Amino acid sequence: MTSSTDSFTIAPGDWLGMLGGGQLGRMFCHAAQSLGYRVAVLDPDADGPAAVVADHHIQAAYDDAAGLAELARTCRAVTTEFENVPADSLRALAAQCRVSPAGDAVAIVQDRIAEKMFIASQGISVAPYVAIRTPQDLLDAPDTLFPGILKVARLGYDGKGQARVTTREAAQAAFAEFDGVPCVLEALMPLDYEISVVLARGFDGSDVVFPVARNLHLDGILAVSTVAAVDSDPGHVQRQNQATEAARAIARGLDYHGVLCVEFFVLTDGSLVVNEIAPRPHNSGHYTIDACVSSQFEQQARVMAGLPLGSTALLAPAIMLNILGDIWFEPGASAPREPDWSTALAVPSAKLHLYAKHEARRGRKMGHVTIVAATLDQARMDAAQVAAALGMAAPD
Repeated sequence: MTSSTDSFTIAPGDWLGMLGGGQLGRMFCHAAQSLGYRVAVLDPDADGPAAVVADHHIQAAYDDAAGLAELARTCRAVTTEFENVPADSLRALAAQCRVSPAGDAVAIVQDRIAEKMFIASQGISVAPYVAIRTPQDLLDAPDTLFPGILKVARLGYDGKGQARVTTREAAQAAFAEFDGVPCVLEALMPLDYEISVVLARGFDGSDVVFPVARNLHLDGILAVSTVAAVDSDPGHVQRQNQATEAARAIARGLDYHGVLCVEFFVLTDGSLVVNEIAPRPHNSGHYTIDACVSSQFEQQARVMAGLPLGSTALLAPAIMLNILGDIWFEPGASAPREPDWSTALAVPSAKLHLYAKHEARRGRKMGHVTIVAATLDQARMDAAQVAAALGMAAPD
């Protein structure tokens, strides 16, 4: 529902706000500033990736009342870069300025139990699951959920807070290791591959959808996203259309305004189930910076400002490689060394994005490189060269 406070346009030169100071906030700052906006970032870190490029940094906790009040006084609209920002902070800001997305929508997505219930209520498939709040819930869980995955309901990301469990006893042990916090137990599905849909939805209800990305995860962290200009497989096209319509239905059902990602499992029988929702720009949408007319971060700023949404058209096939801190470490080495950027960038189609994080650590997202080429085959060959230069696993 659009209210009178959501119907105005914020002109370039005014202030937009960001809760969160990581790499997604950094890329938002770049996009919003290119449109002529000034950006204030609220983040507790003194020199996070977004804070160092923002026009104004409010160093405060995400639930700090004084910091939130300053952000609301400074900015006409505020967004967030990660789903674990307190929903109540978004609700408090909404009393003073435009907020995208709303706290109520984020609150649903922050909790896997509420998220799955919501998705199912929209008539969209999720993996068979049961909510686990007590050890008894595991004893009562259907046998069909084993083998399965036990996931903490809140604050899990990039494979953290998850355990594969083959038996009820293993699930009980994992639940105890998670300190008995609420979880969901999902059945392991016969997975073929994974895709994601990134869309932007304005306060007027209009939406635009980016080309569907096919994703490869390693150790629970996104490693590669591939986007083709044309998919000649009718089955793939049908599934992409189905996923796009499901993502749109989810955004409408949440009354969502902003950029949203929905991750899907494609099963071996060709059916789709939703894995999870991210109420923000997404790692699998980073290719849009270099390969689309308007990036996911520009769309985020457009929604906040009440501007028309831009084109999501793909300019060329693209492959995005996630850069983790692991590549700073040779096998067996304890001290980091600088990766060979020169050899990687000798591949003319490679576009490097580093996030200005001061310390490389194994498993830490440090940047990404997008390969944009005339054909998907060329992009794959170029991506393999970049991966070899940086000591990364060759992309499939």
